[in-house]
Amino acid sequence: MLARVLLPLALLAASAQGYHVTMQLKSDHHFFSATSKTPSASTLPKVAFGGIAVGGPSGATLPKGETLDFLEAHPYWDQSTVPINVAKHKDPFIGKIVSVQRMVGPTSPGEICNVVIDHRGELPYWEGQSYGVLPPGIDPKKNKPYGVRLYSIASTRYGDDKQGKTTTLCVRRALFWDPELKANDPAKAGVCSNYLCDSKPGDEIKIIGPSGKVLLMPEQNPETKYIMVATGTGIAPFRGFLRRLFGEGNPANKAYKGLAWVFLGVANTDSLLYDEEFQIYKSENPEKLRLDYAISREGALNKKGGKMYVQDKVEEYADEVFDMMDKGAHIYFCGLKGMMPGIQDMLKAVCESKGLVFEEWLSKLRHAGQWHVEVY
Repeated sequence: MLARVLLPLALLAASAQGYHVTMQLKSDHHFFSATSKTPSASTLPKVAFGGIAVGGPSGATLPKGETLDFLEAHPYWDQSTVPINVAKHKDPFIGKIVSVQRMVGPTSPGEICNVVIDHRGELPYWEGQSYGVLPPGIDPKKNKPYGVRLYSIASTRYGDDKQGKTTTLCVRRALFWDPELKANDPAKAGVCSNYLCDSKPGDEIKIIGPSGKVLLMPEQNPETKYIMVATGTGIAPFRGFLRRLFGEGNPANKAYKGLAWVFLGVANTDSLLYDEEFQIYKSENPEKLRLDYAISREGALNKKGGKMYVQDKVEEYADEVFDMMDKGAHIYFCGLKGMMPGIQDMLKAVCESKGLVFEEWLSKLRHAGQWHVEVY
């Protein structure tokens, strides 16, 4: 019921600001886009992810002619100063929870939360990096504190409020269903994910990092094409990419002339993550952003008549993807590690159909730095 009430209110608010709103409904999933007048970030209502009211500094933003450069390298594309392991395990940073929002609809198989953390500007990071979270408590199996859990960062270095003081994580609550008990077994639930999803504003959180350079964006050439392939919460770093390219007035946004192409695999439309944001960026940048979703339990089947997974969706555009890779595009993969065998099998089959040797093709991409993988 909440989803049915809040979104119409958001739409009414949008209309009141002077631009026409088009509402599209698809299997309980809603998104809206401005169609007759380009809204500025100051008039654009915050998007209610999955129909849930936004309680923190999240939601779609637009550059609105702003200049956002106080966290940039000089030149902005120079990666020599990327922050790495500013906070270490023995001396973690203490941040505070700003907000926790459920992001998925009622029919989604599982709960995913948008978690915003205040780091006061003292734990800087770049798009594509990860934070490590140290959950409280003692691991009963090891009789010592729980180890670190890594989470890909879903915001730009400026944070969702553009002040450079917050970080956003995209967290799936890990539960274990016991078929004998026919109930979730709390003893086997994910410690850190449940800790984060149950957090309240003001709660303290121990963080280490940031870590990782594998998923950084090479920004020196503003015409670079980025192909992003994700399953579930693997969309997190790519949400940061899209905000940097299309949602902020940073130097990369002002210079960008390339194409960003997102492939996202989810179970159903209620499980789509950040789609409302992405649709707004696409409506404002139709020549620079493409979105293709593989929804395995709904909609179209793959060419073999089976469920549509993300590798099947990429295969539909194999000729374009391979052509872009031949011309220097960068391809990124993020999500559960189980996604990669299916993707690599698909790419190998495409290579064979084109008379290419998959291992040689992949080696060439890796050598050129065009192949980026971070799975968990």
